[in-house]
Amino acid sequence: MALYRPIPRRKFFQVSAAAALAVGVLGACSGRNGPWRFLTDAEAELVDSIAAQIIPEDQDPGGRTAVVVNFIDIQLTGHYKRYQEIYRQGLARLEKTSLALYQMPWVSLPFGDQFTLLSRLEKGEAPEEIWDTVSSTSFFDLICEHCLQGYYGSPRHGGNRNYVSYRMIGIDYPQLCGRRQPA
Repeated sequence: MALYRPIPRRKFFQVSAAAALAVGVLGACSGRNGPWRFLTDAEAELVDSIAAQIIPEDQDPGGRTAVVVNFIDIQLTGHYKRYQEIYRQGLARLEKTSLALYQMPWVSLPFGDQFTLLSRLEKGEAPEEIWDTVSSTSFFDLICEHCLQGYYGSPRHGGNRNYVSYRMIGIDYPQLCGRRQPA
């Protein structure tokens, strides 16, 4: 008795096509809409505008051009997973603070008001009733550190698109032994 029976080619293609269709349908039913792994669209917009404040554009590209938000989103499902709740709470509190102080959502604030608000978070001068469980200073420090890592880090981790920080500094892509270089 043979344990192996060849599958006719036609049957193989039918089963393969059905499996591919099932994977596509199941992937579409995952509940996630948009390009983000962890962040919602609204949170990603907040993080992107924060990155534009922390690393503003001047003669060189800033945090927005380097897509630091992509780096942070990817890392929040990997190495930064332990910070997921801090990001959820911190971004929600940033939005509440903006509404309380300026009666406008964060992304609608003029650039200068966004800067002022972030400065208040950094100094711990945010409304205590809003920042009761998460320190505004620790949230600012965390997101600032992650923005800088996304800007100056390797593009293979999701940020520093087109090597913008390497070009700004004037260095080539660092060659790492034993690692595949990004395409």
